[in-house]
Formats: sequence, C-alpha cells, structure tokens
Amino acid sequence: MTVTPEPELNIGQRLKAVRLAQHLSQRELARKSGVTNGMISQIEGNSTSPSVSSLKRILDAIPMSMSEFFSNETHNARQVFFRAGELRELNPNAIIARNSGDVNRLSLRQVGNNRNASIQMLYERYAPGSHTGAELYTHNGEEAGIVISGAIEVTVGDQTATLGPGDAYLFESRTPHRFHNSGEDECVIVSACTPPSF
Repeated sequence: MTVTPEPELNIGQRLKAVRLAQHLSQRELARKSGVTNGMISQIEGNSTSPSVSSLKRILDAIPMSMSEFFSNETHNARQVFFRAGELRELNPNAIIARNSGDVNRLSLRQVGNNRNASIQMLYERYAPGSHTGAELYTHNGEEAGIVISGAIEVTVGDQTATLGPGDAYLFESRTPHRFHNSGEDECVIVSACTPPSF
C-alpha cells in the first residue's frame, strides 16, 4: 500500500481565509487574541511563522482548534489505522521548515483528524533548543505524555522538571505550561490530551 502524504498547508493563506470567513479584520483578530496587528499581517503574508502558543492564541479568538485549522476534508472519518506518513503535522514552524529544506525544529504530529474525537494523540519531536513558544500557554482539559527518548524541560505553573526516557507528566491544561528541549539530543514524546486542544 502506498501512502500519499497530505499536501502542505500555506499557513498565511489559511489564516487569512479563516479570518475573512469570520468577518474579522486583522486588527479585530489581533485585539481578540492579544497579539499585535503586525503579527497577524506578517503571518498572513508568510513573512513570519507563528510559534505553537501564538497560533493557539490566535485560533482560540476565532474560535477554532489547531486540528480544524490543519484539517484535510478528504480524510475518511472511519479510518482506524494510520501509517507514519498519514499523521497530520500541527506545528506551522515544522511545515515551513520542511518547505525551506531545514530540519524540523519542533514537530507535533496528530493521529487522525480529531473532528469528533474526545481524545487527541500526538507524536512529538523536539530538536535541541526547540520549544512550544517563549510564553506559557493554556487550554481546556488535561494532558499526559511519556518521554520516549532524549530529555524535555516541562514547566507547569511554578513547577519545572527535566524528564528523560520513561518519565511522564499529567496535568490540567488550564495551568500555564511550556515544553523546551534544553539538551543536545532530539526528544521524542507520545502524548494525549482530552478534550483535543489543537
């Protein structure tokens, strides 16, 4: 069986289309999301790539999940098994990095399209130095994960720990949090979130 990867998404065009469908100006979306008007303009013009936390804030103001933002309507809703090439990339920086030929810095690959799912599964890869954004972010629900390889620094509220292979985390996602690979090796995590946050 041959797996055809999904076509890569133009983040700027997609954000503009979503914003216009909601009848929002760039200024209105910036105000609602708490980011600058210039950031919205730069993202839509593809002159900058948002961090995971920034894109999450912008989409929360619409409101729209990252899964919906990156969705491909051609997916079969009854699909049960997913080959590696069928996992959907949710990090706009990873997509843009792949387009430019660079190594992905942070990859968040989702199992399925999560349109009606009550849980979200992610295969996460953090290159050395990569992180989910400079700011801590929040969303509804709970999330848990297990480090498969490498090490990751996880901040949840006022607690920070570096986790290695076999270590895990579980917390309420309304608590501000951030992930950062401060080590020298790639870190791989398998995580779950309910309800889906991206």
